[in-house]
Amino acid sequence: MSEQPRRRPAAAGAGKPSGKQGGRPAKPYRRPQKDPVRMLAFEVLRAVDERDAYANLVLPPLLKKARQDESFQARDAALATELVYGTLRRQGTYDAVIKACIDRPLREVDPPVLDVLSLGAHQLLGTRIPTHAAVSASVELARVVLGDGRAKFVNAVLRKISAHDLEGWLERVAPPYEDDAEEHLAIYHSHPRWVVSALWDALGGGRAGIEDLLEADNERPEVTLVARPGRSTSQELLEAVGEDSALPGRWSPYAVRMAEGGEPGALEAVREGRAGVQDEGSQLVAMALAAVPVEGRDARWLDGCAGPGGKAALLGALAAQRGAFLLASEKQPHRARLVERALAGNPGPYQVIAADGTRPPWLPGSFDRVLVDVPCSGLGALRRRPEARWRRRPEDLEGFAPLQRGLLREALAAVRVGGVVGYATCSPHLAETRVVVDDVLKGRGAGARAVSAELIDARPYMAGVPALGDGPDVQLWPHLHGTDAMYLALLRRTA
Repeated sequence: MSEQPRRRPAAAGAGKPSGKQGGRPAKPYRRPQKDPVRMLAFEVLRAVDERDAYANLVLPPLLKKARQDESFQARDAALATELVYGTLRRQGTYDAVIKACIDRPLREVDPPVLDVLSLGAHQLLGTRIPTHAAVSASVELARVVLGDGRAKFVNAVLRKISAHDLEGWLERVAPPYEDDAEEHLAIYHSHPRWVVSALWDALGGGRAGIEDLLEADNERPEVTLVARPGRSTSQELLEAVGEDSALPGRWSPYAVRMAEGGEPGALEAVREGRAGVQDEGSQLVAMALAAVPVEGRDARWLDGCAGPGGKAALLGALAAQRGAFLLASEKQPHRARLVERALAGNPGPYQVIAADGTRPPWLPGSFDRVLVDVPCSGLGALRRRPEARWRRRPEDLEGFAPLQRGLLREALAAVRVGGVVGYATCSPHLAETRVVVDDVLKGRGAGARAVSAELIDARPYMAGVPALGDGPDVQLWPHLHGTDAMYLALLRRTA
């Protein structure tokens, strides 16, 4: 599987229908018909490719606009959503199939053409849409957005793809597992090879575990709500969503899963900020930090990387129940405004500031509890942002490394002796988890000094959650816990 970007700037010019076909009179020209569902899906894919946008941010406003037309039904929105996310998740697999059906490298195919082909491939190989409908709808989309000339190319390629089902294609384009296990898994489960390797290293074990994880990455995640303590309850959310459409959280007492999807913003508690959307893994991280006993003062808490505000809102609610103050710090001003919005109405004392956690404005030893959910590759949230797997490169981790270590060092400096720090990241990559913690504790790195801190076993503070490993740190997994792959290390400052 190619690990280079498959896209390149689109070439100008689209084919035009000829007046004659083999000496016979051409068929009367028929103007292409726009299909609003497939046009919407195509627009999202172009935004993801051209602007490095995220589908979960681009799709909702487009769906909202489409719903203004009464002819655009709920089933249309569901199909558009499936086409977008299914195509993005399976991009690696579909690239391998498309490559086998054309006589040129993928990089020589214009990106908009590849998007139409990928949408068509997903309809053929990943949905129950009949073959003739999948091909004809994709060709019609190509006529609208590419022109009749390139629509013929799309038609020819999709007809080749339709010759086999997904399993048949996988047998043709993926090497046998015994010959090249990582490439086999990369194509079968549509992940870049380097990501497969990194996840396998972090997970350990044999073939079954890594396949379960990769399959879980390709499943559509549930929408999970959090009832902010003292402001809402899980029972309120269950009743608001409806018994037929909601389930309690698996592990967090504040969590409610919207099993049938739905629109969280339609719930009164969410609109009022008393509840929010938050993965259960993120809830567990905040709850664990709050649960660790500290001797003496427990009055000042810090969220050192607070944007966009989900963990800060839960921490703020938990702090308020104990009369503690929360300082929520976020480097980017626009993200700090999101934190302000998330914390608005918090019953306890809090403050939101825009500050760089590696050059903090607070004095050392100012806090009793500190959380740093550091910027990372995001490999733990591939269910929610499938495009991230194609956007990230191994070298990106080198860029995050100094920042992650710097944030953890300053977090340990910010906490008083006897206080506790939670180092969290939404990535299971060892270079972003255990290696960072170990380097900081041992003072590795240019100019770094060993930190007087000790690891706390985090597992008891996620009571009831199974398969947490040997500790003392914790790695959550989509296939084992139904959460994002959140990592947490708890550290107590000793001097």
